[in-house]
Amino acid sequence: MPLFTQNKRIERVNSTAELFSKYPQLKESAKQFVSRSPEAVDTKQLLYIQQREFAATTPADNSVSILGSDDATTCHLVVLRHTGSGATCLAHCDGSSTWTEVPLIVNAVTSRSSPVKEGRLELHLVGGFDDDRRTSHSLSLSILAAFQKQKEEIHLETCCITDMNDVIKDGIHRPVIYGIGVNVKTGHVFPASFSCRGPAEELRSARSFSGGQMVEVYDSSRELVKIDPCRWTPNKDMSFWLSQDDETILQYLSTSPHAEPPHFVHHIKSTIRFLLDHPTADGLFPAGQPQLYRRAEDGRWKRA
Repeated sequence: MPLFTQNKRIERVNSTAELFSKYPQLKESAKQFVSRSPEAVDTKQLLYIQQREFAATTPADNSVSILGSDDATTCHLVVLRHTGSGATCLAHCDGSSTWTEVPLIVNAVTSRSSPVKEGRLELHLVGGFDDDRRTSHSLSLSILAAFQKQKEEIHLETCCITDMNDVIKDGIHRPVIYGIGVNVKTGHVFPASFSCRGPAEELRSARSFSGGQMVEVYDSSRELVKIDPCRWTPNKDMSFWLSQDDETILQYLSTSPHAEPPHFVHHIKSTIRFLLDHPTADGLFPAGQPQLYRRAEDGRWKRA
């Protein structure tokens, strides 16, 4: 089934500019979205989603109230929610495998919505900007096309992507919004900022940095963060990057060197140090078992 907006079918478009020209209501809602200030999210309610990760849950979850993600420059943050069941998924997509990722997102919500008959699937897209390499434009069109290919009827509610998430500061294009949250109890989607990106932040970053594909990181039936065993190849040559200046790292390890958040270089170097400290991931997953984290009484995620 195709995508819809205001119950009208969205036709295939060749650019995001064409999308916003044909469907001005999407442009207006994007303007309203970027005008809102980011809300600081309480860590005690949060499940943070890193790049190439997704997670889904329902309003019955006692451990997670907010799904959130940030640090999206050319990346897109995708929220899909069923209005009847309240089942909600958030994914952080970087374009590595969009056509296989979108069905995972849809299934994460529909599998948690059966046997609910009432309600519909609503989609929220936020991310990208008017970058020189047009990486954001390509990802925007790929995500829209992939959702249009799904058999389910999906209603596009928020489309704050690429041109509509762009601002020029000091002559340089940057995203207006880098992060979002979604309240799984109410369905409210909002610009967000985060002080904590765990649990297992460095391990999860190492997995995606070393080429890991999109994975689900939450078992909503048991309310556990679940980091499945992953693999990477030892690479001592990575230590080269630890001695490089910020400009070099941004130029070679970012899709948008002039638009990254201030902590980008620190994050990259800490991920590389983690990979050097753990040449293989085997010791991180004894007996090949996943790492599990449960919400503790103090609100933090603790190893289960």
